[in-house]
Amino acid sequence: MGVKHALLDVTPLRRSAPFRRLWFGQALSRLGGQMTLVAVMYQVWQTTHSTVWTGAVGLAQAVPLIVLGLFIGSLVDRVDRRKFYLIMTAGQAGCVSLLALQGLVGQFPTAAVLLLVAVQSCFTAGSAPASRTFIPRLLPEEQRAAGVALNRISFQGAMLAGPALGGLILGLLGVGGCYLIDALTFAAAFYGAFGLPRMSPGDEPARPGLRGVADGLAFLVRAPVIRGALLTDLATTVLSMPVSLFPQVNAERFGDDPRTLGLFLTAVAVGGVAASLFAGSFTRLSRPGLVMLAGSATWGAALALFGLSADPWAGLAFLALAGAADTVSVVSRSTLVQLHTPDELLGRVSAAEQIVGQAGPDLGNLRGGLVADATSGTTALVSGGLLCIGAVALVGTTTPGLRWFSAPSPRGAAAG
Repeated sequence: MGVKHALLDVTPLRRSAPFRRLWFGQALSRLGGQMTLVAVMYQVWQTTHSTVWTGAVGLAQAVPLIVLGLFIGSLVDRVDRRKFYLIMTAGQAGCVSLLALQGLVGQFPTAAVLLLVAVQSCFTAGSAPASRTFIPRLLPEEQRAAGVALNRISFQGAMLAGPALGGLILGLLGVGGCYLIDALTFAAAFYGAFGLPRMSPGDEPARPGLRGVADGLAFLVRAPVIRGALLTDLATTVLSMPVSLFPQVNAERFGDDPRTLGLFLTAVAVGGVAASLFAGSFTRLSRPGLVMLAGSATWGAALALFGLSADPWAGLAFLALAGAADTVSVVSRSTLVQLHTPDELLGRVSAAEQIVGQAGPDLGNLRGGLVADATSGTTALVSGGLLCIGAVALVGTTTPGLRWFSAPSPRGAAAG
């Protein structure tokens, strides 16, 4: 009974056919998306042999999400979200199809490839917040945490398997074949989307233009639980993101062996997947805010211990712990957003959550690199972890509602 209670709760997949179809379609499409990312990086590198150009791939993905996020979130709160999601998904599929065409027939110049990546990211900026509004319409309150955890594990599974599968297909079929397979996975995404009911924005659709954006920002200011959740995520990622330090740590502890560099990200991912598989141990708890704060503080502590660890394998274990803590924090934060945000504002708040999730790690990696350059990698990791713990304590202390909010009990659903 104890182990079953701790395992990932799959009740939403059993009880909601629309959620099940949507989850399956998005899981397959995410896998294809990771394959395409590997193919784009490979194509750009083979064409330019420049780390500046490969770095620009991440920029092409990030900028549209950050710049357009709040405006598209406001649009999501004004239109039929199902129809909007279908349009955005069709746009993504079109961009990947063009990438496949150029990969198979004749490769575009690098700048044109990055432009296609940026255009696809514009459509992603719309589809992502729209899809986050679906869970409250498809699942009862007591199953929303489980639904968020299921989405998280499909994302992590794609992050783990997608790059490896993409590398294999690149070797067999080339970049064109990799893009083509991704384009075909959008059939599954459409399968999930067409099974959704009509989703109007509610009785109070967002006002057009900047007024709708301002209303969303005003809600964030006056909703302490949502504000505290987003501030916690922003503080932890900006203050303690470690990815930019991995090459230096690899040089210091693994003799700069390129075969071991991937172990750092793999360790984080393995910890995250393990936490997702046992998500019932925290999604069934009644205080998601307190769970989020504990997860965020554990992330900071694990990274500080990683920085202090002299044994490389112990360091990898601390990274796995950090990955598990990150999953606990992310799932709990998204649950809070789902439970605390009125339906008519969910598109804008989801867009803000997406912006924080995109910009925070980028800024955090920059901070870590600058501190390490001025001091050392160990100083950057330990100081970042301690600052993270301090920031989490500050947010938790100044936002009592975040600590004491009680979510609906999932016991009734789990029992069925």
